[in-house]
Amino acid sequence: MRINAYHFRDTWLLSAPVGSVFDAVTDVAGYPLWWPDVREVTRVDDDTAQLVCRAALPYVLVVRMRRAEQDPDRGRLRVHLTGDLEGSLAAVVLGRPGGTRLEITQRVLATKPLLRTFSPLARPVFRANHALMMRRGRRGLQHHLSAAGAR
Repeated sequence: MRINAYHFRDTWLLSAPVGSVFDAVTDVAGYPLWWPDVREVTRVDDDTAQLVCRAALPYVLVVRMRRAEQDPDRGRLRVHLTGDLEGSLAAVVLGRPGGTRLEITQRVLATKPLLRTFSPLARPVFRANHALMMRRGRRGLQHHLSAAGAR
């Protein structure tokens, strides 16, 4: 495995209906409304958006997300990532008692020079930064869905 390769798996348990969760995670333009680490989203075309992200560490990631699959009936979403991270992100939205289970899998190569250079030493710190960003995303989405009345 390359030192700048990362594989992340996250599970978000949300107390909201599957349809509301699916709609929120496929509305990339709305991420800055509920995800504090997604600082800006710019629409490139109907299937592509550019995101500017920053969590706790003092660096910004610029990533383009291009839709590869969006199937609300199966609760599946997959995007290709390019920019400071190259790879893919897949999500599955599943019903569960009391709400929804969102399973997120990311397989990426860090291409940003800062990340490539420091991955051999700072890998645990980069992984912790990612974990913090995902925790804040889950909390933000839950609050957003609750405020919108999605129960």
